[in-house]
Amino acid sequence: MGSRAGRAWKGLGVFIGRHMVVIVLCCLAAGILLPQAFAPLRPAVPTFFAIMSFQSALGITLRGLKDAVVHPLAIVLALVYVHVLSPLIAFLVGTALFGADSDLVVGIVLEYCVPVATSSIMWVAMYRGNLAIALATLLVSVFISPFSIPLALHVLFGTVVEVNALGMILDMLYMVVVPSVVGIVVNEATHGLGTRTLSASLMPLARLMLVVIIATNSSAISDFVFHLTPQLAGVLVFVGLFASFNFLMGAALAYVFRQRRERAVAMLFQSGMRNISAGAVLAMQYFPPASLFAVMAGVLFQQVLAALFGKVADRLLSRLPA
Repeated sequence: MGSRAGRAWKGLGVFIGRHMVVIVLCCLAAGILLPQAFAPLRPAVPTFFAIMSFQSALGITLRGLKDAVVHPLAIVLALVYVHVLSPLIAFLVGTALFGADSDLVVGIVLEYCVPVATSSIMWVAMYRGNLAIALATLLVSVFISPFSIPLALHVLFGTVVEVNALGMILDMLYMVVVPSVVGIVVNEATHGLGTRTLSASLMPLARLMLVVIIATNSSAISDFVFHLTPQLAGVLVFVGLFASFNFLMGAALAYVFRQRRERAVAMLFQSGMRNISAGAVLAMQYFPPASLFAVMAGVLFQQVLAALFGKVADRLLSRLPA
């Protein structure tokens, strides 16, 4: 019975992975239509992320971390795109479409100034990417963001903002760094048993938590969705297309610089996914509601696109060395 229950549990995780696109769409709709059901779960989201980080890190070895540090090109490429090229492109195209003085453009640029999304680690793990590269990119992205975000906003808009660097770093310690270190230590101490057994056992739980996080985060944009104007609908279209472009740019950079497939998967997700919650906090502190809408619009697309691009990752990256 225990064995049957174990197979059913692992089968649930496999089922979620195979049907992620449909599941993400259902979660998005549930969060928007039933925000009162999911909003109370928001305080639990950081703990969910911590558990997901631990499960993913069980697949990281010290040798893999050393390789990521010794051969950091994939990390550098992703960081340059996320913190330099993506905000600049968002500014140029957004200004052309919505006007130089638009608060919407500020929000669009802010969304693409923020660090890589914590959930990107889970997606990289799900689609067999290089977790050491993904973790290193995420951590560096978080640590440079308190400096890169104010600099980008000042250069592009002449705006002065202050980022709560300590708060961002403490959040990352709780959600990513500490659980990841524990996961790596467990994997090394058990000589890979953590990857083969514990990670597989926790995989369904991690995927269920990701599903709940998607529904919970989407509940935050329910009011925006039900009060759309033609201009705001245009912003939604732009954000969806630009988010897709970011995923494609991650894959394109991997192709151009001939990165191995698993490194390319990490670049794909980390070029396309952002910590939207961090952008929302800054938008609420410093900018009008229109800017907040532009930031939060990413919630509608980010996880759906991650699921879609995960499905086509093998096809996109098939010509890269294994």
